[in-house]
Amino acid sequence: MAPDEGRAETALLLRKTRFQDLLDHLVQAGYRVIGPTVREGVVTYDEIHRVEQIPRGWVDLQEPGKYRLRYDKNNPFWFSFTPGPISLKRYLFPPTQTLFRVRRDNGRPRAEAVIPDPPRYAFLGVRGCDVRAVAVQDRVYIDRQGQFSDSYYAKARERCLIIAVECQTFADTCFCTSMGSGPQVQSGADLVLTELPDAFVVRSLSDKGQAIVSALELPPAAPEQVAEADQAVREAAGSMERRVDTTDIRNLLLRNLENPRWEEVAKRCIACANCTMVCPTCFCFTVQEVTDLSGENIERRRVQDSCFNPEFSYAFGTIVRQTVSSRYRQWLTHKFATWYDQFGTPGCVGCGRCITWCPVGIDVTEELQAIRNSDGERGASA
Repeated sequence: MAPDEGRAETALLLRKTRFQDLLDHLVQAGYRVIGPTVREGVVTYDEIHRVEQIPRGWVDLQEPGKYRLRYDKNNPFWFSFTPGPISLKRYLFPPTQTLFRVRRDNGRPRAEAVIPDPPRYAFLGVRGCDVRAVAVQDRVYIDRQGQFSDSYYAKARERCLIIAVECQTFADTCFCTSMGSGPQVQSGADLVLTELPDAFVVRSLSDKGQAIVSALELPPAAPEQVAEADQAVREAAGSMERRVDTTDIRNLLLRNLENPRWEEVAKRCIACANCTMVCPTCFCFTVQEVTDLSGENIERRRVQDSCFNPEFSYAFGTIVRQTVSSRYRQWLTHKFATWYDQFGTPGCVGCGRCITWCPVGIDVTEELQAIRNSDGERGASA
């Protein structure tokens, strides 16, 4: 298959010897650069300033319930790993956020709204699944009519810059091709990088991205470099073995709400909420009121929550979803069924984090296939 002509025409070349120039330019432009780095035994997003902080030569080994890092000193590639436990959600929708404060002023309460000013983030090394996850979150937090947007998220998104790196390797738990979110990145990012042994093929997808490549004065990539980069991405996509059959998946799940499989998976699930914490699209939160010891100051905070917590479904004096099976069913059917009804898109991007970081190795792709295999059998609702 020949490389996409449009991609070839717009492709530039960033030598790895000049990658520090990119980082320096981003900082000088007022961005806080958030990129992949190794910390506490995992590849995670954190603020970086030097190319030495990028996990060059590191490879991750991911399986259901398992994550390990291995260093290969002979590996010339800088981005040979797949997504770790942290996604851009941590920065665009912080786990804890103060909404307003109430203080006593001469004995009288005075409310004070807290409107945080998000930094200008430049997200570097973002994979296709995480680029798609941001687009999914946009549907949740930003009202295109301008009435009901989350003000912090909308402002953070307006200010941020996304520099994607297309995957050429994948974890055993990845299934992005089934969800149409990778490994190739065609939209949603400002710049897209595809790695070669000594350089990156660079494509600009926005005015902000174009301003960066213009400032760096990058030369055009040679046709053979573009072809090599595109071929590596296509080979990665073609070799991904884990898949999900999404055919009519919404109706499949909604007509199987009483399927015995929910009880079977509940015997293994410990309702730890790891899957929702690492998921790049889960957005559930609760609201807490915190008072200091003096009783003079109160804060109302929005805190990340999970539908696996029993109290999350508390309403009218009772917990609605009292069993683990009902909570797992809620999570899975929301991701692959009712999310379509709410936002017109699936709530899963196939990153595989929920599989890797499940302590007991529950595999969402296996559970979906089990529901499909038993569809219509006795015990499932018609």
